Amino acid sequence: MTKEKADVTVIGSGSWATAIVKLLSSNTEKIGWYIREKEIIDSIGKHNHNPTYLSAVNFDTDKLILTRNINRAVLLSDILIFVVPSAFLKTTIKKLNVDISGKIVCTAIKGIVPEDNMIVGEFLNKKYNVPYENLVVLTGPTHAEEIAMEKLSYLTIAALRKEKAEKLASIMGNFYLKTIVSDDIFGTEYAAVLKNIYAIAAGICHGLGYGDNFLAVLLANSATEMNRFIDVVYTNNRDITSSAYLGDLLVTGYSQFSRNRMFGNMIGKGSSVRYARAEMIMVAEGYYASECIYRINETLKVDMPIADTVYRILYEKANPAREVEKMTEILK
Repeated sequence: MTKEKADVTVIGSGSWATAIVKLLSSNTEKIGWYIREKEIIDSIGKHNHNPTYLSAVNFDTDKLILTRNINRAVLLSDILIFVVPSAFLKTTIKKLNVDISGKIVCTAIKGIVPEDNMIVGEFLNKKYNVPYENLVVLTGPTHAEEIAMEKLSYLTIAALRKEKAEKLASIMGNFYLKTIVSDDIFGTEYAAVLKNIYAIAAGICHGLGYGDNFLAVLLANSATEMNRFIDVVYTNNRDITSSAYLGDLLVTGYSQFSRNRMFGNMIGKGSSVRYARAEMIMVAEGYYASECIYRINETLKVDMPIADTVYRILYEKANPAREVEKMTEILK
């Protein structure tokens, strides 16, 4: 009997995972899709759409192999795309007993694995023996909602081996999604983490009543701070003003679709951190990233006044108005 095969397997069922499956549907014959919730699988099978996220996107279910079994999902393809919140990654793959070290493993997760304080690529390398040469990082600037509406977007695909980045580009690009190939797997992933923290800062400031003039200064300083941190972590001949870094920061800091900005905005308007987290339908990755980056930086000691301000507000219950006012005195 012929084994089931898919061109690629997506692990996750949120908005970004759903958008990625939509992208892959244009250029592939079969897509493996690991979804933990039976109700979502049943709904996709019956109604051709994800009932929880991006429900306007309709799928050709003949192209999908839906499964709740993580090991079956991984065995379907030699290309895996992980798209689950970083805080739930370990829970999602705790039953995984299939060797993935020889597969092309892509992370579209824009966060750090809590407790381990590792970016996802590093975590998969250390814990699941995935060589860095087999890792691919998918990053922005892209919002899932605009992918769903087929608005022109750009996706950065980073890999140490160019042919692997180009392979992903060939199955993801289409008339509304342009791809950019990079070799900066560490810098792009850290940038994707940091921009969520800075988007929370932008949201807090907006909630406090600061205007666009100040937010422009805040995000310009955030880009400088991001560059300073990433250069210490991993030196590379990168251009911080390019799409994967500055572009992703800007769209996350300004967009109406940014869950991290929304989270920060609620705090700036007076909500407690606990209440804001409870009210969020989707995970604000920047919440977890803030503590992880703070812990990492206890060793690196990079000057990061904006990230430190967000950490104090989120984890030390510091007063947002006072913290932001102090921060305004040191921005340039």
